[in-house]
Amino acid sequence: MGTLALAAKITHVPSMYLSEFPGPHLGCRDAAINGHKEIDRRCRELGVDTIVVFDVHWQVNSEYHINCGPTFEGIYTSNELPHFIKNMPYAYPGNPGLGHLIADVANEMGVKSRAHSDTTLELEYGTLVPMRYMNADQRYKVISISGWCDWHDLTESGRFGLAVRRAIEERYEGTVAVFASGSLSHHFADNGRAPEFMHKVYDPFLEQVDRRVVELWKAGEWKTFVGMLPMYAEKCWGEGDMHDTAMLLGLLGWDRYTAPVEIVTPYFGSSGTGQINAIFPVTPLPAPAVA
Repeated sequence: MGTLALAAKITHVPSMYLSEFPGPHLGCRDAAINGHKEIDRRCRELGVDTIVVFDVHWQVNSEYHINCGPTFEGIYTSNELPHFIKNMPYAYPGNPGLGHLIADVANEMGVKSRAHSDTTLELEYGTLVPMRYMNADQRYKVISISGWCDWHDLTESGRFGLAVRRAIEERYEGTVAVFASGSLSHHFADNGRAPEFMHKVYDPFLEQVDRRVVELWKAGEWKTFVGMLPMYAEKCWGEGDMHDTAMLLGLLGWDRYTAPVEIVTPYFGSSGTGQINAIFPVTPLPAPAVA
């Protein structure tokens, strides 16, 4: 029925928005913004009608949650970094139908999930930042899924990702792109030292592990990466415990996925964290995928 047309791991660093304005950081995130615009260009070519975002800025403590309101509109200021993102307007259509299909399939698979369409839930900046550069004309419907899962297992998040794919391909009539919106290593600069880390990773160890991970991705060494994912998320402070990445890999076949990624925006440091835009080619699901 439906088509999963594109999958990607993307950055959402708030300095992208900051870099739009006159001042010392003007233009500093052009590469990341241009990466989002390139992903948008490909989505348009592929006829994507809906973007699903695994957003690590939406924290949940129980179950998997899907924000599939009919519309999203407001003016956003980050409560985490209000000096980076303030008074940012947004307006996007939602897709309640697909959101509920995802929850239905996940629950049938034994992954407890809830879709929220009659809701006052707002979007977080893990969704809002990329949509600013990909969806200013409201071309795409948007669904945001909680990706900061404090009390969840990474393998279960992989199964949730598989449920997303099954919902798209087996029950939805349309074309969808799915993004894991989050960093690689995610140790911020210590308080008072933020300016010196604006374009750096916090520690050489973290950067070297990140760069090795990117090499594994480029080589399609997913069995190795999945095996190291829990320790990587723990020791390198993976954003949202890297549940967004687990969901993305579950969507694609987990440790049986074999395709090499395409780097759209090369790895870079931002406020101590490791960032990238990378397209994960969509290939037929192996059987079985996530056990």
